[in-house]
Amino acid sequence: MMTQGGRADADWSELMRHAIAGDRRAYRQLLTDVTPVVRGLVRARAAGMDAAWCEDVVQETLLAIHLKRTTWDSDRPLRPWVYAIARHKLVDAFRRRGRHVHVPVDDFADSLPADPAPDPLERRDAESLIGRLPERDAALLRCLALEERGHAECGARLGLTAGGLRVALHRALQRLARLRREGA
Repeated sequence: MMTQGGRADADWSELMRHAIAGDRRAYRQLLTDVTPVVRGLVRARAAGMDAAWCEDVVQETLLAIHLKRTTWDSDRPLRPWVYAIARHKLVDAFRRRGRHVHVPVDDFADSLPADPAPDPLERRDAESLIGRLPERDAALLRCLALEERGHAECGARLGLTAGGLRVALHRALQRLARLRREGA
């Protein structure tokens, strides 16, 4: 199998063996042959990422190859080992980046939908359904849901403690759900 640089896989392995033995020229040639292959792999797997980001991953991969070169089993081909390092470095880079994609909103402001307008009948329907509850339940739900007041204020208005308010709210919501199911 030929590499992009024209060297066979066996050549990569042979170059690495010589490099580990201290041959600087072989090591330089190995890195020269490996770099465009790693760069192509990274760019193919990271479509949509900018060139600088991809080049950072390539450099991290080359550094890892350098630092871990003595862990390579010289009885095995070098290419799968290099590819594994590149894949791991890509995964690490994606994790560091996170899943956040930053897109300037100004570029899409004209095509973004506006916030949906509130349904004008929703409040009327809620008020109608709440109006069918016993007065204390209705007053509590109006205060909390329709007027959007806080628990403390509604409790004080209705003469309820915090615990009493929670119990009354729970019971009022149960009655409201029952009315809604019955369609009354």
